Amino acid sequence: MADDVITDLSDLGAATAETAAPMPEPQIDAQGRSYATGKRKNAVARVWIKPGSGRVIVNGRDQDVYFARPVLRMILRQPFEVAERRDQYDVWCTVKGGGLSGQAGAVRHGISKALTLFEPALRKPLKEKGFLTRDSRVVERKKYGRAKARRSFQFSKR
Repeated sequence: MADDVITDLSDLGAATAETAAPMPEPQIDAQGRSYATGKRKNAVARVWIKPGSGRVIVNGRDQDVYFARPVLRMILRQPFEVAERRDQYDVWCTVKGGGLSGQAGAVRHGISKALTLFEPALRKPLKEKGFLTRDSRVVERKKYGRAKARRSFQFSKR
């Protein structure tokens, strides 16, 4: 029974490193695209990416037309810059709900998730920047007896 005890722990570490989880398979459909859903606030984006020249189509319109503010277009480019994949993928997406800022965040979230499905090796850099985490902050509901969610009506003693 004493012969069964492991005395050399270096062999144990090598065995666990070899049996680490393998890299997941890329999830690519018959058209060569990866699909993911991105969410932020009340906006939901359905995003498809495929290898291409870097075009981004949002709700049938070019990103420069749909997201007129440069800050919103910068938000869309962030996942590609972190992954060092500028102008290598075409993006086609539909987005509903919320305002333009929430929609841009939802598209960024969807692009990040779709990139990890297309190239699983990109998961680590995107995860470190926080692009794969759904921002769960939403608008607080209005309460009765209040002017807004927390603001009270003006108080007057007389």
